[in-house]
Amino acid sequence: MPDRRQEPASDDGSPSRTLDARRASARDTVRLAVVIGALGVVFGDIGTSPIYTLQTVFNPDDPHPVPVSTDNVYGVVSLVFWSVMIIVTVTYVLLAMRADNDGEGGIMALITLLRRLSSSQRGRRAAVVLAALGIFGASLFFGDSMITPAISVLSAVEGLKVVEPSLEDAVVPITAVIIVILFLVQRRGTAAVGRVFGPVMIAWFVAIGACGVVGITDHPDILKALSPTYALGFLFGHWGTAFFALAAIVLSVTGAEALYADMGHFGRRAITRGWLFLVLPACVLSYLGQGALILDDPANISSPFFLLVPGWGRWPMVLLATAATVIASQAVITGAYSVASQAARLGYLPRLRIAHTSESTIGQIYVPWINWLLMVSVLTLVFAFRSSAALAYAFGMAVTGTITITTLLFFYIARAKWGTPRWLLGIGAGVLLFVDLLFVAANMTKLVHGAWLPLLIGLTAFTVMTTWQRGRALVTAERARAEGPLPEFVDDLRSGKASTVQVPGTAVFLNRGKETTPLAMRANVVHNHVRHEQVVILALQTEPMPRVPADQRVVVDDLGYADDGIVHVTARFGYMETPDVPGLLATLDPAETEGPLQLDQASYFLSKIELRRGKAPTMAPWRKRLFIATSYITSDAAEHFSLPRDRTVIMGSHIEV
Repeated sequence: MPDRRQEPASDDGSPSRTLDARRASARDTVRLAVVIGALGVVFGDIGTSPIYTLQTVFNPDDPHPVPVSTDNVYGVVSLVFWSVMIIVTVTYVLLAMRADNDGEGGIMALITLLRRLSSSQRGRRAAVVLAALGIFGASLFFGDSMITPAISVLSAVEGLKVVEPSLEDAVVPITAVIIVILFLVQRRGTAAVGRVFGPVMIAWFVAIGACGVVGITDHPDILKALSPTYALGFLFGHWGTAFFALAAIVLSVTGAEALYADMGHFGRRAITRGWLFLVLPACVLSYLGQGALILDDPANISSPFFLLVPGWGRWPMVLLATAATVIASQAVITGAYSVASQAARLGYLPRLRIAHTSESTIGQIYVPWINWLLMVSVLTLVFAFRSSAALAYAFGMAVTGTITITTLLFFYIARAKWGTPRWLLGIGAGVLLFVDLLFVAANMTKLVHGAWLPLLIGLTAFTVMTTWQRGRALVTAERARAEGPLPEFVDDLRSGKASTVQVPGTAVFLNRGKETTPLAMRANVVHNHVRHEQVVILALQTEPMPRVPADQRVVVDDLGYADDGIVHVTARFGYMETPDVPGLLATLDPAETEGPLQLDQASYFLSKIELRRGKAPTMAPWRKRLFIATSYITSDAAEHFSLPRDRTVIMGSHIEV
């Protein structure tokens, strides 16, 4: 009897056709679920920009106000539209998101690609310089992650003043409560948050798009603003006004970097579809509708977004806007987790405790230390600035700096990695960088009005990361000197120069590589004069890729002797993976480890280093203090490597920096 699964497909509903249809339906369902999840996490930031962008542009209290006139309204709306198209659609969705690192995105992924390129002598200096610039861009993104929740939630809750002016004093306390709740639920994970927020964001985009259509219907001539001639005419015909307006127009592209940084959570395809088919049309309709409303009555500049909503729908819109801005905060929070995790894996931050919140999607993580740091920072900004308008220019500086650096890194990678023709790069980079630098220059004029804040945050984070990288290199060199060569140490054990008593069992010593002796192992031999029957020296390497294939995971070396019970194991992990040492050792072939390992009773040895500030001129004294202070946030090694607590021995030493 033939196998029914192999029957040919036919037009009469045969089993194979039905099975294929079910599989196709299942794939479509999964894809739709991923897109909905992406809508609930990725697009909140950029999707809520219509709340405050035009209001900030025409703010009469601005140090460089834009007068309300027909030409200016058309010009501003056109500039907003084309800024979104050039920066978000072209720079990020069509270009930057193609420069992924095994599926992971964001500026740290670009830095990883640059580090790979710098391993070759050609172009090494340029790659190193650009990688340092990329670190500063990542530092600015941390500033963005602090400012976004503050300005987004504030801007939504401020809608209460439009509906009920007497509630103005409640805006800041309500905002603070919402932010605290948001950070408290982060531990539940991105997937859980996305499932809840996805439908909310769909309702949000449908609502703002519908309100925009109503406004356009009342003044259909606003559709002419889609022509680039209005943007160019306003920019070059009213240069003095348009240049300063760019500092507020950039608010329309906030969240572009979050799209890129969160790519590892949901994938490029889901983000692209969500942007092109829902988010972009809804935002454009909202901007056009607000422009039409301002043309009808210039007094509407006080709050064009909420005034565009019919009176009966303003209370529901305030509630929906508040939910949407919470989601906007979620976009950059998850982006900050990704950036911090990747920075730690690449040696720019200490080892952080990272919780993977999804069994199916490895990119979904929660970083407690970053979570609480962001919460305190966001609350501080809310109580210090107390309004979205006061934070607007701080926001723009963080965004423009990160976008410009991302664009620069992308075009370098496009040339160095893909060999893109120089003439094509010259045209593309020239146009996009010209636009980016215009925004940067405009925001630099707002330094005294808040643009200094993200620069301060960025410089602080950049200093911490580069100091940690430098101090880590110094400690590594000093530790190598103290540990001594591993081959000589094994030879001494073999020859009997190191007098020891062999005890039964398996000992696992975690080490940094194969060249030096683990400090804990040296101390065990020199001071305790004992060694175990089986010794595994385990080196864990973090590779500049998200995940390492299973067949490339482990390399075993007998260190020159196949019968002494001492082996060296090198295990490679991607920077998005959490090492599980016992699980890894259980996969080793007993033939390679000189006999089966007794993992049920194995002892794990860690070498703990206490850092002290020395007199050697290796770093400035203040940087030494900063490096030592930063080391205190390092996560517990036993927990990080999934070691059993009751069988883990920690042996200490100290190193001067």
